[in-house]
Amino acid sequence: MDLRVIGAPMDLGADRRGVDMGPSAIRYAGLADTVRDVGLSYDDAGDLPVPRPEGRDPNAETPGEGRAKYLRETRWVCRRVESAVADAIDDGDLPLVLGGDHSIAIGSVGGASADQDIGILWLDAHGDFNTPETSPSGNVHGMPVAAMLGRGAFAEKRWANADIDEENIAMVGLRDIDEKERHAIRDSDVTAFTMSHIDNRGLVPVIEDAIAAALDGVDALHVSLDMDILDPDEAPGVGTPVRGGVTYREAHAAMELIADTGAVRSMEVVEVNPILDSHNRTAELAVELIASGLGKVIL
Repeated sequence: MDLRVIGAPMDLGADRRGVDMGPSAIRYAGLADTVRDVGLSYDDAGDLPVPRPEGRDPNAETPGEGRAKYLRETRWVCRRVESAVADAIDDGDLPLVLGGDHSIAIGSVGGASADQDIGILWLDAHGDFNTPETSPSGNVHGMPVAAMLGRGAFAEKRWANADIDEENIAMVGLRDIDEKERHAIRDSDVTAFTMSHIDNRGLVPVIEDAIAAALDGVDALHVSLDMDILDPDEAPGVGTPVRGGVTYREAHAAMELIADTGAVRSMEVVEVNPILDSHNRTAELAVELIASGLGKVIL
């Protein structure tokens, strides 16, 4: 199998600039050689075009009573991500999307679920379950899960909706959730594990349960890795750092367990921000975790 890398240097979904350089930082950290060392062929499709925010109205497309900044541009990018991911899968490749902010997941999940029922493993400090009506900021990188499920104003945005059952979405690592978002997650059929669950039970049983929930009744898995699931001491160069995240070894253990399923159909790694990083260490860690998720083992 070939790994097809798709760069999505998107930063319109967040307030803080810099994650648009994430794909370049991850490549520079040795992604190609690392993938080949795992035993996969490496095909880099380059970066998809992303509109620049300068001179654009972030509120040009207002979803009803809600607020979702740069929604028109987000739609434009996510449609291209969706097409690139679907094409890779059609060709028998495993797509790896490099972000960019987490709004690109709307496109990658849409492409991965185009012709097969899939589960989603969402590794993130944040729930990303806001809608335009509930978001305090209007930043779309805090909305992709709600968008793909057609919640709130996204019910009218068919480009954002994916054929995903709530029961097949499992979130791990949550620790920074808005109040209305918290209620929405509790009332949904999504499986959600916070850092408190990891503290009380340990990372391995939590990941095992999350994988089981995501794969219940389906055969393939989309892995969405936001690097802010890690503690900022481990990964300082992320778009929205939150203290109290998983450790270096916990992150590798999670990705190793994911690889053991043999069910990974697609993957994305998002929110690497080189501007906030130190000597590209977060991008280098991202490459290590990608390798573990693709099957690299110690012995």
